[in-house]
Amino acid sequence: MQDNTNTKDDSHLEHAEALASAPKEKKAKRIDQRKLKDDATQRAKTRPIVTRLISALKNEKKAYSELIINSEPLEKRAAQLNEGILEKFEVERSGELREVGAVFKGKIQNLEPGLKAAFVDIGQPKNAFLHYWDILPAASDNTIEVVRDNKSQQQRDRENDKITVKDIPRLYPIGTEIIVQVTKGQIGTKGPRTTTNIALPGRFLVLMPNSGTLGISRKIEDKKERSRLKGILRKLTLPEGMGIIVRTAGEGKKARYFIRDLHILLKRWDSITKRIEEASKPTCVYVEPDLIGRTVRDFLTEEVDRVIVDKRDDYESMLAEVSKISPRSKSKIQLFDEDIPVFERFNIERQIEQTFMRCVPLPSGGEIVIEETEALISIDVNTGSHKNKNKDGKNFILQVNLEAATEIARQVRLRNIGGLVIMDFIDMKAKKDRNAVLQRMRREMARDKAKSHILPISTLGIMQMTRQRQTESHSSGIRVDCPYCSGRGSVKSPRTMSIEIQRRIISIIRHLRIRDGDDKEIKLRVLLNPDNLQRLRNEDEDLLIEIEQSYGAALSFIADPIYHVENFKIVDLESGQEER
Repeated sequence: MQDNTNTKDDSHLEHAEALASAPKEKKAKRIDQRKLKDDATQRAKTRPIVTRLISALKNEKKAYSELIINSEPLEKRAAQLNEGILEKFEVERSGELREVGAVFKGKIQNLEPGLKAAFVDIGQPKNAFLHYWDILPAASDNTIEVVRDNKSQQQRDRENDKITVKDIPRLYPIGTEIIVQVTKGQIGTKGPRTTTNIALPGRFLVLMPNSGTLGISRKIEDKKERSRLKGILRKLTLPEGMGIIVRTAGEGKKARYFIRDLHILLKRWDSITKRIEEASKPTCVYVEPDLIGRTVRDFLTEEVDRVIVDKRDDYESMLAEVSKISPRSKSKIQLFDEDIPVFERFNIERQIEQTFMRCVPLPSGGEIVIEETEALISIDVNTGSHKNKNKDGKNFILQVNLEAATEIARQVRLRNIGGLVIMDFIDMKAKKDRNAVLQRMRREMARDKAKSHILPISTLGIMQMTRQRQTESHSSGIRVDCPYCSGRGSVKSPRTMSIEIQRRIISIIRHLRIRDGDDKEIKLRVLLNPDNLQRLRNEDEDLLIEIEQSYGAALSFIADPIYHVENFKIVDLESGQEER
C-alpha cells in the first residue's frame, strides 16, 4: 500500500501558504459592451408581437430595458439593464432597517442653538438630527409647479405669523413629541437626518400630509400633458391641509390611475396616524416597502420592457402588488427558472464586480481611478493604453474625457456614492472642449434620481460635483476597515520600525542607568514581528552591536508572526517587566 502522508502534508502546506497572504487584486478588464447590446437585441425580439408592432408604429427608438431581481437568503439584489448594460443596482440585506423614508414618533432630546438643530430620540441607538429649517413648512420647490392650494386655516395662520428659525426653541422645547421622517440614513458615526415635512411616495403621486399644496413635477415637459394633468389635479378630492405631487410616472396616465393611487396613499396615512396615536414612546410607525415593493413602485414604468424574478415567492408577491397599481403591467413580469444563476445568465455579476474595483477601464483604453474617503470621493482620469487611431492625436484627450464623464456618472449611480466628488480630468487647452465635457457630465447626471450640482472645470483641470447622499455607499456595506491597518491602507515599513525599536532601546537603557546606576548589567529582550527582525539582523546588525557596546547592554530578540508588524515589546529580563 502506497504511503500518501508526505504528499498530503505538502499539499496542505501549499494551501496554507496560499491562504496566508491576501488575495491579489484582480485587474479590471473592460466588458465588451457591444456583445452585451447584441445579446439584449436578441432578447428584445422575443417580446410579444403586439408590443413590437406598437413600438414600430410609434417609431420608438428607446433602449430595451430589463429589471433583473435575484433573491438569496441573506440579500436581495435588483439590477436595471439598458440594452444589456448595467445602469442601476440596489441591494437589500436581511435584518437591515430600511431607514430612508421611515416615519418615527419621536421626542426632542436636546436643542443645539449653535448648530440650529434638534436631536430627536426615535427609539433607535442613535438620536436623529433635525435641522431647524426642516421643522418649518417646506419652502417652494423649483422642481414642482403648484396647481392648487389646499391649506387648512391653521396652516394659513402659521404662514401669516411668519414663524422663523428663531422661534423653534420656543415652539419645540426639550421633551416635545414630534413626528419625523428620515431623509438621510445613518452614515458612519452620524445619526439619521430627518424632517417634519412628511412625504409618502406612491406609484404616480406623492402624498404630503402636512403640505396643503397640489403640484406637478416640472420634469413632465409637454405643455398639453401638463394642462391635462392640471385638470385631473383640480378634480381630485383629499382632506384639507394635505398636498400631493404628480410624479413623472404619471405622464400619460388616465384619471382613474391617480384616484386609485391617492386612495392607497390615504389608507396608508390613516394606518400611520393610528400607530402614532397608539405609540406611548419613541418608535417607528412606518417603513418603506421592501426591494420588491419599491421596484414595483419606482422602477416598473412604461420604460421597462420586462421584469425577471428568480424566486417564486417574490414573483407572486410582485404580481399581487402590480395588480393593485397597474394590472396591464403583469404581462411584463416573468419567473426565471433556468439552472444557471440569473445574474450570471445576463452577465450582471461581472459588471457588478467591476463597480467595486479601484480602476475602471474605458472603451478606448483609458481608465478612471476611484478613491472613496470619509470627506470626499476623488476620481482621476488617465489615458492608459488609449487606442485612438489618429496618429496625430487630434481630439485624443477630449475623447478620453468624454468617455470618462459618461462612465463616472454611471459608476456614481451604481456605487451609490455621494457627498463631494472631485474629478481630475486630463488637461484640455480649448474652452470648447472643457464645455463639451461639462455638458456631457450634466446630461449623464440628469438621468440620476439623486440631486446633483456640477461646477465647470477649473483652471486646474478639476471638476467639482455634489451628489445627494441618502444612504451609505454599496462598498461600505460590502467592505469594512482593514483590522490590520485600521483602514489607513498602509502600515509602517520594516526600516521605520527598525528606527523606532532602536530609539526605544536607547531610551530604556538610559532610563535604567539613571534609576539603577551605571554598574548594573542590563539585559533586554525585544518581542517583534519576523519582518522587522529580519531588517535588524541584516541591514541594521552593525547598529545593534554598536548599541550593545556603547551602552553595555545585552540584547536578545524573539519573533512571532502573530505580532502586528507595527507592534513590539521590550522586556527587562532582570525584573521581568515590560519597559515603556
